[in-house]
Amino acid sequence: MPLHPTIAIVDDDESVRDTAKDLLDSAGLSAATFDSAESFLQSKGTWAIRCLIADMRMPGMTGLELHGRLASAGTPIPTVLVTAYYDEQVLLRALESGVICFLTKPFRPEDLLACIDAAMRGHEPA
Repeated sequence: MPLHPTIAIVDDDESVRDTAKDLLDSAGLSAATFDSAESFLQSKGTWAIRCLIADMRMPGMTGLELHGRLASAGTPIPTVLVTAYYDEQVLLRALESGVICFLTKPFRPEDLLACIDAAMRGHEPA
């Protein structure tokens, strides 16, 4: 794992974490994986994260709650939420809170990469 990862993948599903990390590795991006929002918050390298990919539904804190907690703490990280359970109300709430992208699993690799690019550039995806 790189010393200073720029993208964090937070998902309780190991296969999703591994697949996303493999995709980012193949795109030349450095990434770190976490199995929960709590483990991400306890990590020491959060200051180096430029983009957060988080699962919407996880035991404990959800991806949206993690996004909100970071923003409330004054350390917002551009966030891409992913979910296997599409819910329009949650989508609207996420976008209103500043989430860059909201992808439904299974998502296309190019869609995730476009969202990461938008997040790291600091604007909405095209």
